[in-house]
Amino acid sequence: MSSLKIVSLLPSATEIVCALGLEQSLVGRSHECDFPESVKQLPVCSEANFPDNLSSAAIDVKVKEILADALSVYTVKRDVVKELAPDVVITQAQCEVCAVSLQEVEQALENYLDKEAHIVSLQPNSLDEIFNDIKTVAVALNVADKGDTLVEDLQERVDIIRHKLKFSDNKPTVACIEWLEPMMLSGNWVPGLVSIAGGTNVLTEAGKHSPYIQWGEIRLQNPEVIIIMPCGFSIERTLKEVDIILQLPGFNDMKAVKNNRVYIADGNQYFNRPGPRIVDSIEILAEIIHPKQFIFGYEGDGWIRFGV
Repeated sequence: MSSLKIVSLLPSATEIVCALGLEQSLVGRSHECDFPESVKQLPVCSEANFPDNLSSAAIDVKVKEILADALSVYTVKRDVVKELAPDVVITQAQCEVCAVSLQEVEQALENYLDKEAHIVSLQPNSLDEIFNDIKTVAVALNVADKGDTLVEDLQERVDIIRHKLKFSDNKPTVACIEWLEPMMLSGNWVPGLVSIAGGTNVLTEAGKHSPYIQWGEIRLQNPEVIIIMPCGFSIERTLKEVDIILQLPGFNDMKAVKNNRVYIADGNQYFNRPGPRIVDSIEILAEIIHPKQFIFGYEGDGWIRFGV
């Protein structure tokens, strides 16, 4: 069993550490780490450089302003980290907007800790890379076997969905909206998850960053299913701004709207976290896309049907 002291600056990494059975080794977390519930009692080692009550459009503007000035969207609390004296710090190099970056961590720790900490930086773009990251973290924490077992268990759940859909020719077109204003569609691992769950993802490519998209492009595609899953937003948070989409020209004429196939999913807890619950996200997609074949029990918590 690992006796290392671990600071995780990434919600998904915190979940990986806990899923590996090492929650007791966590000594610090990011301001966004909130699962499992018990990690909330840990010291917070980072903070956002903008208020958390801004609208989607205001967040987008603020983030762009901060990055244009070459400042970080998040700050590492150096004094807290120094006091915790971690052996391992886990961060990411995936997205400057999602969590504390590798550069931010390196700058914060450089010549600052009384001992050298091992920095593990994660940068997944696909489901396979998320599974590889779980193994990478497990190796860094001296529990490689547990990492292999965890990934096998997760892969088994994915295979159950693949197997059930093996002979299904029905692959509805799906648009996954990752940001409301300006509009972005989900890239990175999400197109691959949609494919596993028996859908045909529109307008974004697996493994590539989420792009800004004009509403007119989505209208032209006229997807059969629309899933609204803003990055970092709970269902309740999304509902506060969903009018942005309802007011778009031609929204009510969309196929998904007419067939009552518009959904809101919890982007914060599921789709935006490249950790063990990414498989929960695939199960959520399977429930939404093929409701007659899958009932995993996420409706109401992980996703809701949005009636217009």
